[in-house]
Amino acid sequence: MDSEKSWFGAAMGGSTRPSWAFLLLLFTVIAVSFLQIRTKTVFPSWVVSGVVGETGISEEAPSCAGFFRAVPPRKVVMSIKDFGGVGDGVTSNTETFRRAIRYMQSFGNKGGAQLNVPRGRWVTGSFNLTSNFTLFLEDGAVILGSQDLKDWPIIEPLPSYGRGRERLGGRHISLIHGDALTNVVITGENGTIDGQGKMWWELWWNKTLEHTRGHLLELKNSHNILISNLTFMNSPFWTIHPVYCSNVVIKDLTILAPLNAPNTDGIDPDSSTSICIEDCYIESGDDLVAVKSGWDQYGIAMALPSSNIIVRRVSGTTPTCSGVGIGSEMSGGISNVTVEDLHIRDSAAGVRIKTDEGRGGYVVNITINNIRMERVKMPVRFSRGSNDHPDDGWNPKAIPKIKGIFISNVVSLNSTKAPQLEGIEGAPYEGICMKNVTLLGLAPTAKWQCEFVSGFTDAVFPVSCPQLQSNVSSSWCLDHLKNLQIDYS
Repeated sequence: MDSEKSWFGAAMGGSTRPSWAFLLLLFTVIAVSFLQIRTKTVFPSWVVSGVVGETGISEEAPSCAGFFRAVPPRKVVMSIKDFGGVGDGVTSNTETFRRAIRYMQSFGNKGGAQLNVPRGRWVTGSFNLTSNFTLFLEDGAVILGSQDLKDWPIIEPLPSYGRGRERLGGRHISLIHGDALTNVVITGENGTIDGQGKMWWELWWNKTLEHTRGHLLELKNSHNILISNLTFMNSPFWTIHPVYCSNVVIKDLTILAPLNAPNTDGIDPDSSTSICIEDCYIESGDDLVAVKSGWDQYGIAMALPSSNIIVRRVSGTTPTCSGVGIGSEMSGGISNVTVEDLHIRDSAAGVRIKTDEGRGGYVVNITINNIRMERVKMPVRFSRGSNDHPDDGWNPKAIPKIKGIFISNVVSLNSTKAPQLEGIEGAPYEGICMKNVTLLGLAPTAKWQCEFVSGFTDAVFPVSCPQLQSNVSSSWCLDHLKNLQIDYS
């Protein structure tokens, strides 16, 4: 687990005598600072002077408070034991959870209800939540996903995808599911929701999977949701998936999966608005956070974008994917996304935008600020051409529009690959603006790779590609970067 200590303190090795690693780092900072002075490149001040607090952010940090309307204490509070639940790690509680929530649904208009899950190991299949409801996992409580496929029924595919994401037809329901809900809280005393996903990963690896795997938690068409103070682990597929939702706060979570577990994204807001993700630690076999909005012609037809999204103070590692990804399913459009105070280590990419011919849609006004990376192979990547389509009905002429990508105050240590920015012919990425970006560890021969992109950079080391050295957009870029706060109220 990442203790989130400042990397200066870590380099010191906890002693008063400087270690060789610290001296080497200090020498590198001094050398690069001198080089940047020579090239009018400004090294981000928060790296030169150290960081504030343990996480490298101000002690008076912004929060997601405005995204979620607080709910009053529930009028009825009961335990899963009151319904006959057995937390021995063996007995199935599937019908117990379903019966408990059906009962609590009757209090939805009478002050709401709360279901407590006490210490123990509670095996269950999928169950649906209800509105005006709190699911509370006490200290030591572990909800375990059933190992029986029949406990994860097949449901209809999402209309913005047209089919299961992995297989044609329907898909397995998530372990914890909800549709058309309001005022729901999923929280606790750091209890655990464990999907026991190995069974599902083996079906994928062995190519015997018949239907798309289920998520650990999926909420659809829902509003005013809080998910906090829990550990989610071993999801069969994407871990937390709010889709067609609004006003969702996801905070203070630990999300874990083996680093080789396939497609175990941490948090994937999908065709949703006013989503705030903050103060989470994630280890996964895919993107830590991925913003999505539908797949090719199905997402285009539904035209339900993801917008007004904040990803703040997220840290973690993913050896095959990115810290924060945009797409590649982005056909309904993605706009007004802010990513800030990110700490990514030992990963394939830091921030990545993924699109393709046939996607359509747009990615507009993405702000990425204050990013710290360590041993991330490629800190910034814009990629195309995944050749990943739901069926033969996709339209090759549906080209995505990408404009207004603002990246500032980025430091990456021990990078091995220069940024790769690949737009699409006939639809270039426009308005890419970078300021105060320092990538250390690259070989002297490493060069930025850019195609079908345009924009402006200032104080970037090593120097960016010619396509990003235009003065045409410099004023527009700098004006935006001077005022990074975005009002999502």
